[in-house]
Amino acid sequence: QVQLVESGGGSVQDGGSLRLSCTASIGTLSPFTMAWFRQAPGKDREGVACITASGRTSYADSVLGRFAISRDNAKTILYLQMNSLEPKDTAMYYCAANDRWMNPSLLENRYPYWGQGTQVAVSS
Repeated sequence: QVQLVESGGGSVQDGGSLRLSCTASIGTLSPFTMAWFRQAPGKDREGVACITASGRTSYADSVLGRFAISRDNAKTILYLQMNSLEPKDTAMYYCAANDRWMNPSLLENRYPYWGQGTQVAVSS
């Protein structure tokens, strides 16, 4: 069973930056496709960014150019660097993982493992 724990959320002002981290309870992240999702109050959960085992990435249009996903396989940590944050980025952010080969995907149903989330609040 893979356990994922997110950290790094908080409150920032419009234009600020945060870096989220997701630590996995496994020996290595190497074979995993990892992703970040978010859910704002009253809205469906949406994919933000993903990175495959080979390093291919995919981003939601709303964060392209502002967010960057990366991974440290040896330390089993996934990151999401978020720059130029806007109030619309306010949400609970979740880390997700799939231990099978897959193409980049921001679809929820492709990821069987999920963390509990970390809250991000951006004020204007």
